Amino acid sequence: MRMRRKPNLIPRLDACSDYILAEPTALFGAWRTEFPQFSEVHVELGCGKGRFTFETAQANPQTLLIGVERVPDAAVVAAERIKNGGLSNAKLIINDVTLLPSVFKKGEISHIYINFCDPWSKARYAKRRLTSDGFLALYRELLPPGGEIHFKTDNADLFEYSLERLAACNFELSEVTRDLHENGPVGIMTDYEAKFHAEGVKINRCVAKPI
Repeated sequence: MRMRRKPNLIPRLDACSDYILAEPTALFGAWRTEFPQFSEVHVELGCGKGRFTFETAQANPQTLLIGVERVPDAAVVAAERIKNGGLSNAKLIINDVTLLPSVFKKGEISHIYINFCDPWSKARYAKRRLTSDGFLALYRELLPPGGEIHFKTDNADLFEYSLERLAACNFELSEVTRDLHENGPVGIMTDYEAKFHAEGVKINRCVAKPI
């Protein structure tokens, strides 16, 4: 679904400039130096309007959470959420996931969150899935030993594909569930997740660590 163009997008982005990293590549290898007050750096891929980013950062003030979103019309909503909430431990990168190796060196990211990404259902687009082998190799280069990928999706086919590829690419799987909220809401939800849960859609989740 194409996001509607936000009115006054540029002025709104400018008003949130303190929460948007304009030149994130300048921080390569220097995240701990630039942000010594935080014990870990976590990254959410495709953070959308930022509900998960905001609430996760709010619940973990010792962690710096970086939301990555390539669509400015979504990112501006996330930035405004962070600004209006007065958080100092959440920042945004408005760019594509493929930029990450130029932004973080190995070991600088402790957790990667992938929430409700595009399933790219047609086989010819499989390489675009954020849990395809190419992306998993990218994450392995960024995570330290013991680092984690947290993955959630409502798409059952994508989930089974992702479990298969994670195992094939030497990631250890845990917390695998095909109905996360079976016994009531669990953890922090995205906007999409809250909508799906209200409609009775089952949510799949797993955690993966590089072996």
